[in-house]
Amino acid sequence: MLGTRKKPGETAFAFLFILIGLGGIVGARSIRVSELETGIGPRAFPYLISAALLLVGIGLVIQALRGQGGEVEEGEDVDAGAKPDWVTIGKIVGFVVLFVLLLETIGWPLASTLLFGGCAWALGAKPWWRGVLIGFIVGLVIQFLFGGLLGVSLPAGPVLENVRWLNG
Repeated sequence: MLGTRKKPGETAFAFLFILIGLGGIVGARSIRVSELETGIGPRAFPYLISAALLLVGIGLVIQALRGQGGEVEEGEDVDAGAKPDWVTIGKIVGFVVLFVLLLETIGWPLASTLLFGGCAWALGAKPWWRGVLIGFIVGLVIQFLFGGLLGVSLPAGPVLENVRWLNG
């Protein structure tokens, strides 16, 4: 059963979907396309995802303004009255900021290793090194798939910039 009370948090979250959708459409317009390009080009997927986000956001705003929000989870392992763990949130935000700052300098594989391993550690993964190892493997796989196979430019960084199979 849906609640009938208006919740500002749900409305704000719905507007966030709209903003991300609009941002995606604006960003997709800036993708350079060759004049020789015919048919579906590199803008198609970003337009599709952004339009979907925009439509979902509009639907969520309408529901939220009507007071048709979701129900609080009643699972036995959920504490609806629990306060946010700001230390953990701060650690995760710190690793995201570090990722953004170091991406161009150390490259995608190492920056994503730091992000994945750091977030796993912040969320309590044991042992900590397993998150780092998984992050490194996932970073290399993504670098290979996007840089090596699809030709998408991901910064490899100084350590891996000369590894041909990773960078296409």
